[in-house]
Amino acid sequence: MTKYAVFLRGVNVGGVSLKMAEVATALTDAGFANVRTILASGNVLLESASGTAAVRKKAETTLRDRFGYDAWVLAYNVDTVRTLVEVYPFEREVDGYQSYVTFVAEAAVLDELAGLADEAGPDEKISRGDGVIYWQVPKGSTLDSTIGQTMGKKRYKSSTTTRNLRTLVKVLR
Repeated sequence: MTKYAVFLRGVNVGGVSLKMAEVATALTDAGFANVRTILASGNVLLESASGTAAVRKKAETTLRDRFGYDAWVLAYNVDTVRTLVEVYPFEREVDGYQSYVTFVAEAAVLDELAGLADEAGPDEKISRGDGVIYWQVPKGSTLDSTIGQTMGKKRYKSSTTTRNLRTLVKVLR
């Protein structure tokens, strides 16, 4: 069995309200083991004998069927998430700033988002990682930032999700 971190996009932040206990029950009923949710923002730890792509597809299908919304999920081996957090390229705790990791499932989207580094304002940092975009912006300007404005577009919903670095540290505990 492999331990996975599963990240649900847009849950309890923009119109889709789910109780995490119900999410855990749905995923357990679908055959995942040791399902545990972290915070209310769609972070799940679970175990499966299946590969990453199969976990993602099964979780999406389960959530769509059980809760009736257009579920988008990204799944990663927990060790992969740990490594991505460890190599965060910017200072982690900067007063007045938020530190984020955007998980990206499609190579073309990753290329596109990485290209935004050239357009970033002086207070926004953007760096490409292994399947992720690392970024840091002043608190209160996340949605107005270069990445924030781009990520709000519908075409990114199926292949991206963003987590605050602090949230990821909690997921990995």
